[in-house]
This record gives sequence, structure tokens and C-alpha cells, in this order.
Amino acid sequence: MSDWYRKSFGDDYLLVYKHRDMRGAYDEVKRMIEWLQLPQQSSVLDLCCGMGRHSMALRDFGYKVTGVDLSGVLLMEANKLNVDNEVRFLQGDMRDVPLTETFDAVVNLFTSFGYFEHDEENERVLREMYRLLAPEGKGKFIIDFMNPDFVEEHLVPFSSRTEGSITIEETRRIEDGFVRKTIVVKEPEMEERTYLEQVKLYPLESFMKMLDRSGLEVSHVYGDYNASDYDRNESKRMIFVGHRKG
Repeated sequence: MSDWYRKSFGDDYLLVYKHRDMRGAYDEVKRMIEWLQLPQQSSVLDLCCGMGRHSMALRDFGYKVTGVDLSGVLLMEANKLNVDNEVRFLQGDMRDVPLTETFDAVVNLFTSFGYFEHDEENERVLREMYRLLAPEGKGKFIIDFMNPDFVEEHLVPFSSRTEGSITIEETRRIEDGFVRKTIVVKEPEMEERTYLEQVKLYPLESFMKMLDRSGLEVSHVYGDYNASDYDRNESKRMIFVGHRKG
């Protein structure tokens, strides 16, 4: 499963996750702005920007936005929203981002972390965030990750739904420290298409240690976009807000 994301973030991803909408992105960005406390025209990097929903919302709130993602398919969708070309979208790996400038903020949203087999690779992403943030404590970050304790307690082993004539079946399991999902797309008169997804389950303490080693200091951990404090048993999310140390 080492390169599962190269296959999974393609055309069928748009179908499987079509329920994610712009309205939700605007609400989340509005809260992020309150947390970041950055003036308009500040530069923001949306790392793993996907279809660009949050990038466009950040742009609409007055920020200079760059979005980076590995998936060419998702970047094509992002550019359909980017009709005025006001957001810069780039293709790149989050472990080795093809940028040299620094940003006032870097955001990594919707559990776009923990994709890689080895901790060292996942930690490289955090070191890249450090490199890309403005120095002297000015650069701020948000990482929106799932709450592993909540996931383990509330995992739905199987679900199925239809999109028109297409059936999407999702099987979920926890093994080897990962939450793993198998997605099967069934379409009439076509061969079944199967995709794998996995995310490493980093509990709060482990995540905080990785952030610290990477030069990132956490000021607050929220449990949702309503700004509720993180609760190990109740929170669905684990949203880290902080800044570059030096």
C-alpha cells in the first residue's frame, strides 16, 4: 500500500467524496481565520489542497493563496474553480514541496497527513511545513487530523451507497497502527474498480512529539471547527494550531 494515494486520488475520488461542498469549506475557513489572526493579503499555503475548496475560500477572504497537491486530477478540478487565476496551484509531493519562499501560514486539512508507511516520511511533511513557514515565530500553521481514539471507538466496518447507477462500497478496518479503507466502485457493464486508503493513527502525545521535533509549537488543540477543546473520547477531530518556533 506504499503508493496507494497515487491511484486513489483520481477520477473516482471525485465521485466518492462529492459530498464535500464549498459551503462547509467557507465555514471552516472563517474559523481558521479567527485562529490564525493574520491580516488580509497574508500569504497562505494550502498543503494537499485537493479540489481547492479551502484554497478558493481563503482567496475570497482576502489572502494570497498557493495550493499544492500531488494529484493532477484534483488540481484540474481546483483550476475549474480558479476562473480568475488568483490562486496559484502547483503539483508536488508534500514531503518535498517545490517551493523556496516562505508563507505567513501553512494549512493541512481533512486528514491529509499520515499517508506514508514510515514515521520518518510522515515527519518529513512536518519539517517541510517548518521550512515553508516565515521564521522568528511569525509563520502559523493548522493541521486538521482525525482523532484516533474516536475513530477506533466509532469505526463503521462497512457502508454502501449509490450515486445514480453507481454503487460505492467502503470497508474499514484498523490494523498495524493504521485505519485502512477499501473502496469498491461498481458500475453497470463495467469492471469493478477497487481503491485502498490508509492513514497512520497518531495519538495526541505522539503527534505533539513529532511537531516539537520538527520545530513547530502548538498553541491550541481543538476538537472541531466550533472551537471546542479537544476531548480524547468525544472529539471527532484533532486540530492543531500553532507557529514555527524559530
